[in-house]
Amino acid sequence: MGRIFNFSAGPAILPEPVLAQASDAVREFAGSGMSLLEMSHRDKRYDAIHEQVRAGVVETLGLSTSEYDCLFMGGGASTQFSLVPMNILTPGHSGAYVDGGEWGAKAIETARFHGDVDVIGSSKADNHSRLPVIGDVPSRAAYVHLTTNNTIEGTQMSNVPSMSIPLVGDLSSDIFGRVREHANFDLMYAGAQKNAGPAGVTLVVIRKSLLAQCNTLAPMFSYKVQADKHSVYNTPPVFPIYVVGLVLEWIAAEGGMAAVATRNERKAALIYNAIDNAAPIFSAAVPDTADRSWMNITFRLASKELEAEFLAEAKANGMDGLPGHRNVGGCRASIYNAFPEAGCKALADLISDFAVRKG
Repeated sequence: MGRIFNFSAGPAILPEPVLAQASDAVREFAGSGMSLLEMSHRDKRYDAIHEQVRAGVVETLGLSTSEYDCLFMGGGASTQFSLVPMNILTPGHSGAYVDGGEWGAKAIETARFHGDVDVIGSSKADNHSRLPVIGDVPSRAAYVHLTTNNTIEGTQMSNVPSMSIPLVGDLSSDIFGRVREHANFDLMYAGAQKNAGPAGVTLVVIRKSLLAQCNTLAPMFSYKVQADKHSVYNTPPVFPIYVVGLVLEWIAAEGGMAAVATRNERKAALIYNAIDNAAPIFSAAVPDTADRSWMNITFRLASKELEAEFLAEAKANGMDGLPGHRNVGGCRASIYNAFPEAGCKALADLISDFAVRKG
């Protein structure tokens, strides 16, 4: 069977050259006579890759390794919902959070286990169909936390605000996918499995000046310890880290993040234009075009019956992963960096054709 168009929100599509190289490493890595899956994380051959990827993550974001460090951690982005306040929240202060969707709401809920939270912006009243307006930051706030791309609802920030206190960002679903002011962040984290690699490693990029101020914690929870030990305090997820490195090489070969972002914008426009021109059979879940995500395109059909019929046709035409998140329903096309433009055109053509036939 040939490759389908995989619109899954995550674990998501990886570039085909990356899959080929990763497959080779599974069989034998670097002439070692063993699989990378079997190799010690202390092996010098792996260590060179490890350090290269740590630097590559920072540099691909357009940042300097003299100012930022990259940590490889476990537990997915959801674990960072706890580790952020544990490491940088101090007594008498609060975390200031922006609630732009389900993942932001979960970050807020988790942070409340560790201290006070101030919500400084929310789009909940509009079912998160728009980006929230960020309000004033309370004087007691130790940091501001926001989510750049709302995977479930289909909204995405194009610009990053500048803050006078540390800014923390959950970039799980659009890291490396859009050029923005990454230097405005003091801490960024991302589960790799949406746009940076396979599940199993979480990327944490932190400004070194903030790292120096982090709280003292048990080693596995401490950003300081993980940085001091170059994320090999214990056995790191060797294979996912290696694949992240391959993804970074692929981004560079494609012309860098700016070139990838230009293609992402073009890919998204193909589908959004088809949806907007297919009313009233189809409608975008995010009305304001400025708030629409390039990564996760959410839409609905005029009835549940039409939706079921459309999804069945899509699957029959080699398009999988299009049902919306179980909590919101509808449809969702996740078109991360590695998703081919041909797949976006195929979906756009099906939307247009289906609307004509059912209109």
